[in-house]
Amino acid sequence: MGRIDYLHDSSAPPANSVVPSVVAFVQDDAERVLMIQRSDNGRWALPGGGHDLGESIGDTVVREAWEETGIKVEVLDVSGIYTDPGHVMQYDDGEVRQQFSICFRARPVGGDLRTSDETTQVRWVPAAELAEMDVHPTMRLRIEHAMDRTRTVPYIG
Repeated sequence: MGRIDYLHDSSAPPANSVVPSVVAFVQDDAERVLMIQRSDNGRWALPGGGHDLGESIGDTVVREAWEETGIKVEVLDVSGIYTDPGHVMQYDDGEVRQQFSICFRARPVGGDLRTSDETTQVRWVPAAELAEMDVHPTMRLRIEHAMDRTRTVPYIG
């Protein structure tokens, strides 16, 4: 399913849903960042997705990272909460979702890189190379905030 992101765009359709979601900022010991190339829009992003009924938000982080990348993670803390009503995502099925995203820092604890239905590439990216990648401005903001270690909110699972 395709997706178009609108950021403070007067031509954006009005939102018709809100789904709590997460993104996982995962760094390995070499301080490379786990990045996915999304199959719905071709852009690079942090792994993540929607929160499901019956799971804690930390479980969502672990599940989404595993599903999209093949990497098992442990949640460390929260680096940001993003609820800008001017950022909406339009999907092919007619859903227009208002942003509601929580960015978590996590560390890898196992697994092997692999793609999924939602990803066309999965890579460990050196921080210096992130600026060259096609990353949506809202995702770039999450990455910048997560890299700033002074921005922390304790995570209580």
